[in-house]
Amino acid sequence: MDGFTLPHLSTPALWPALGAVTGLIAGSFLATLVLRWPRGDSLGGRSRCDSCDAQLSVADLVPLVSFVLARGRCRHCGARIDWRHPAIELAAAMIGAMALLVMPGPAGFSGALLGWMLLALLVLDAENFWLPDALTMPLLGLGLLLGPATVAERLLGAAIGGGSFLAIALLYKALRGREGLGLGDVKLMAALGAWLSPVLIGPLILLAALMGLVLAGGNALRKPSADAPPDPAKGEPQRVAFGACLAAAGFPMWLAANGLGIGMGMVFGTS
Repeated sequence: MDGFTLPHLSTPALWPALGAVTGLIAGSFLATLVLRWPRGDSLGGRSRCDSCDAQLSVADLVPLVSFVLARGRCRHCGARIDWRHPAIELAAAMIGAMALLVMPGPAGFSGALLGWMLLALLVLDAENFWLPDALTMPLLGLGLLLGPATVAERLLGAAIGGGSFLAIALLYKALRGREGLGLGDVKLMAALGAWLSPVLIGPLILLAALMGLVLAGGNALRKPSADAPPDPAKGEPQRVAFGACLAAAGFPMWLAANGLGIGMGMVFGTS
């Protein structure tokens, strides 16, 4: 048709939109993963209601839309759908949109993949104190393969990040006689070191530590319950999911690094 042209992906606004749609799809899978995996449930097969086990149709599985149309309830049994489903789908959509806004194209999708994997690790560690190797090790491998820096910088970042945390973990255990940092934290830090420039490891740890302090403060202010964390005043260490803090800080640091061009080259004047 004369005077009419189809939108092209060179249009800047289309990349974030594509990232958001892809994120909704990824978030639907991630929500299922973080809910089922800790329980030992199968991640394969047809999707089912968590309450009545009824098989869900395609109309029940449209990310966010199905939840809104069903008013947050299963249409078979009327049970409330776990709020984590729409929350994770929305978070994954935002991650995809922001990654593709900062870096349109394939590089943006690699950043979105980082954000989606960190989102899963954040929820798993915050709820279960669990950073599974099945996520941290592929994240490390992908960082070494797809990280925005040079191969040498990725290797250096992984070595500095993972090595420093391993040293801290061993020193803490030697001095206090108990585990302070788990190996899951070490592997996650190595993966983040590969994805980020080595010069960003310090700011990353600082941001994660600040998040950890806020989390610990919130736990201290909450009324005690049966599953409350240990009370430091009674000689029991308060447990903080630091891996979740690292995961929460990792994607914003990637956004900042790629949005501002922060890296070894910027710091040392190299390309």
